[in-house]
Amino acid sequence: MHVKDGREHAHVVWSRIDAEAGKAVQIAFDREKLMMVTREFARDHGLDLPGGYDRDGHGHDQLSLYEKAQQDKTGVTKEERIAHVTEAWQQSDSAKAFVRALEERGYILATGKRPYVLVDIYGEMNALPKLIDDKSVRTKDIRAFLEKDFPAGSLPSVEDARKLADQHRKAREAFVKSQRSQDKETVLQEQQAKRREVAQKKAAALKVTQAAEALKLAAKQQDETRKLEGRFKDEIDRIKRQREESRPTGLAAFLGRVTGMNFLVKALRAHQDARRQQQHEQEKQALTDHQQRQRQELAFRQRMQRLSHERRLRALDRLEAREMKSLTTKQLAGERAQERDGFLHLPTLGRKQRDKAAERDGGDDRFYPDIQDDFTRAANPGHDRHGDDRGGDHGDRDFRSLFKNRRNTPKKTPGKNKDDDRDR
Repeated sequence: MHVKDGREHAHVVWSRIDAEAGKAVQIAFDREKLMMVTREFARDHGLDLPGGYDRDGHGHDQLSLYEKAQQDKTGVTKEERIAHVTEAWQQSDSAKAFVRALEERGYILATGKRPYVLVDIYGEMNALPKLIDDKSVRTKDIRAFLEKDFPAGSLPSVEDARKLADQHRKAREAFVKSQRSQDKETVLQEQQAKRREVAQKKAAALKVTQAAEALKLAAKQQDETRKLEGRFKDEIDRIKRQREESRPTGLAAFLGRVTGMNFLVKALRAHQDARRQQQHEQEKQALTDHQQRQRQELAFRQRMQRLSHERRLRALDRLEAREMKSLTTKQLAGERAQERDGFLHLPTLGRKQRDKAAERDGGDDRFYPDIQDDFTRAANPGHDRHGDDRGGDHGDRDFRSLFKNRRNTPKKTPGKNKDDDRDR
């Protein structure tokens, strides 16, 4: 049993192995069967089921593990992603306008295992068709719409797009992180310190209690041993007094010696004393064995108590780590939400040859963002505050100058006229 996201629940594990047959038990359609049992149990006992359990089907509107991880990492829900891309799609009348609209919303068009994928500002990748909420639009329609101006082979790979997004994001996050408030983290650390102090006090109290239990058991066993030895000594003294009182005198003593009766009585008493001593040793050994079991039981119980407390301490360590991670994740999500309130525009894809060797070999036709000049221009914020040489007053938006759209045009080739260059 444990609590996660404010919901208390248990994890149950069954073994699928049939020990007698030595085979694994078939569990086909186990999820559907478990869901059916859950609904029947809730119905019979009047329980309210969490979302996703109280309806038929497989819950397609629920987040997958990949989508849940994306949402926790970025703070952007699946619905928000779909709304962003769908809005860009509906407002665009051309492929270039669509790509520009995606960039304005923080997405880079790239190619991966699928021809067209989107990489967001956090480096998360999603298939483009899955983010367009329009049942009339098919994957082939999207490809036909984009492949003329943005053929898949000319787009940056997912890794290249992630590097660009990472560079863009880190520059903006630096400002937010520099002003991160430590208040919540301090409060959490104080709460954890108080909770750990309580656990440490319990550990000290447990140690004292166990020591007292051990002393009490030792005193009790010593008392039992003394009583056993005292009873045996009292019995021996009683028998000696009884024999002394019943010893014959006078003629009876003479006849006992003459007839050999005294020898027989002495032998009988010696046998009785030996049996009595043997019985005492057996009782003493039985008491010793019983006391040994008591000490072992106490040691085992105390060991289990210590192990249980150590498990609680380890669980407390894990809980504190989860709490700190959760706080950090929430802070990061808040920071990114704050960032999204500002400027998200990613650099525009422009054709840029990677190096001179690529030019000699005919050039690389892929789209690569060029942001070097933007970073250089960002070093002079006063200049950008008043606008650049192309107009555009962006002083009221952070990093506007750093990530301003820029499309590089290919170098002119001698012998070609301007119309050829524009067509190319």
